[in-house]
Amino acid sequence: MKKISIGSDHAGYAYRASVITMLGKMGYEVIDHGTATEASVDYPDHIHPVAEDVTNGKASFGIILCGSGNGASMVANKHQDIRAALCWKRELAALARQHNNANILGIPARYVSLKMAKDMVKIFLSTAFEGGRHQTRVDKIPVK
Repeated sequence: MKKISIGSDHAGYAYRASVITMLGKMGYEVIDHGTATEASVDYPDHIHPVAEDVTNGKASFGIILCGSGNGASMVANKHQDIRAALCWKRELAALARQHNNANILGIPARYVSLKMAKDMVKIFLSTAFEGGRHQTRVDKIPVK
């Protein structure tokens, strides 16, 4: 069974809960890093653990949500070997996997519908990395 790590701030709380339910129905085991309510929280407290799960192999992929998706993606991308992609369309979720081998999907909860968020998660998890010329580019991402 594949494990997915997920975390959000207060802006992504409602979507996160719905995505977790969907992932369970799809057969995924979910590692939930909260937040537990819609009360204001600091997004790094819930995003760093997701990136750590993906980095150390505890989870195959991560899903992060915040209002704009920017803060959450910035936090995740501070971790070595993380390629968090901020997506707001289905096509971007597919390309993030196909061309960038993204391992964390960033969702801007205040700017996409719940249906779009769920569609992007499904696409992200079912799309394979194409490798080839894209691998050469991905290999150049880390600072050496």
